[in-house]
Amino acid sequence: MQLGVLKEAQPQENRAPMIPADAKKLVRLGAEVLVEAGCGLRAGFSDEDYAEAGATVRAERSAILAGADVILRLTRPSLDEVPALKSGAVHVSYLDPFNEPELIDALARQNVSAISMEMIPRSTRAQKMDALSSQGSLAGYVMVLKATTAAPTILPMMMTPAGTLKPATIFVIGAGVAGLQAIATAKRLGAKVVAFDTRSEVAEQVSSLGGKFLEIDLGETGSTKDGYAVQLTPEQLELQKQGQAKQIAESDIVITTAQLFGRKPPVLVTAEMVASMRAGSVIVDMAAESGGNVEGSIAGETVQVGGVTIIGDGNWANFVARDASQMYSANLFNLLDEFWDEEAKELRLDLDDDILKGCVITHGGEIVNETIRQLRS
Repeated sequence: MQLGVLKEAQPQENRAPMIPADAKKLVRLGAEVLVEAGCGLRAGFSDEDYAEAGATVRAERSAILAGADVILRLTRPSLDEVPALKSGAVHVSYLDPFNEPELIDALARQNVSAISMEMIPRSTRAQKMDALSSQGSLAGYVMVLKATTAAPTILPMMMTPAGTLKPATIFVIGAGVAGLQAIATAKRLGAKVVAFDTRSEVAEQVSSLGGKFLEIDLGETGSTKDGYAVQLTPEQLELQKQGQAKQIAESDIVITTAQLFGRKPPVLVTAEMVASMRAGSVIVDMAAESGGNVEGSIAGETVQVGGVTIIGDGNWANFVARDASQMYSANLFNLLDEFWDEEAKELRLDLDDDILKGCVITHGGEIVNETIRQLRS
């Protein structure tokens, strides 16, 4: 079975979908691994590294697309690439299936079994394949570093002959994977950390990392079966805004991580709240690319609003491309290894499996994912 690993086409994307160490593991499983030339260069992996791992490095992208039984990549394919895929092939990448109906239809027409890495279930068995968590953890780390670079203050308390410097206060909104890593990173750097999440059950996790959990009574909230926060009602969202307004005004840095999978994220920091912050304060909006948690944030840009710096870079894990590639590559390898038929030396998709039920979007010429199918009805 041929596994094709593609170089990311976007010039700003530095990550590689597969690192040489995991390519070597796939070769040991009996796969023929084809790697597009230059696939890992921006993440620090040379073509020679892949060749030494037993992969075949090829310059012809079109040949890999047409010949590989399984295509591995980070970002979704363009509509123009779909007809070049081999009928019956398996395509694994981020797909954004809620917002890309044309792409999903095209993959079904091409008889491609499309696996969406965003749709890997949040289950114990699937943890090792969960790319959203692996990349989100790195995003939490990067956002703190971005904020500290932009802020005119240091994070830890410092006692000097010239006087004592107070620790910076960082307020993290959302205590999922990214938020918890942001809390941990900020505490390691010496900041005073306050955090809020609509799921009160994560308060203990925040405290275990040294943060203070901000109590806001929103009434009944909770998590979905996949561990995501349940969408708030408009009334609950207003209560959250009111409850966190004072904390935002008192913070040197605010980091927002509230994203709703497949939906536009809620605006949690209003223009009025931004105006209440001291000049020199910094806000990092993790959700800027998908609509933003912060009024005034711009996707892919850093802007100044009334003396407050708002960072909306997006693609946060890309800033630490080598480690991000290693983690995403491990997610891909673990997914393939879970469903690899050792005797036949090929990937077998059992659509009755709980993991594949969640992440296989198209198969056999049809949209088979129940969630995505319901969106069409």
